Amino acid sequence: MIIVCQKLLKNTKINGITLYPFIFIKKPEDKKNRVLVNHEKIHLRQQLELFIIFFYLWYVLEYYYHFFKLKNAHKAYLAISFEREAYANEHDLNYLKKRKFWGFWKYLRR
Repeated sequence: MIIVCQKLLKNTKINGITLYPFIFIKKPEDKKNRVLVNHEKIHLRQQLELFIIFFYLWYVLEYYYHFFKLKNAHKAYLAISFEREAYANEHDLNYLKKRKFWGFWKYLRR
């Protein structure tokens, strides 16, 4: 379910965020942004695969690992395997139909 949440995201750089089972977006017109919605749907699949709570734990751990390594919050965010998978495939609107289970695994940096 997609929810427009202008107040919550108002003073952020975030256009969308997925908190299972919801996709929160900043602007009503972004409901029609197929790339943004696809990016967030990829996160929904990732969250389901990791039984939701493990997704969030992994996400935070991976973020801090990269943050301490890179000393840059934005670069740390972009280095998270879940984000790497979502950004790499957000333009492929058929990606979720062909995506393999734990598809984010190949985006882990070793």
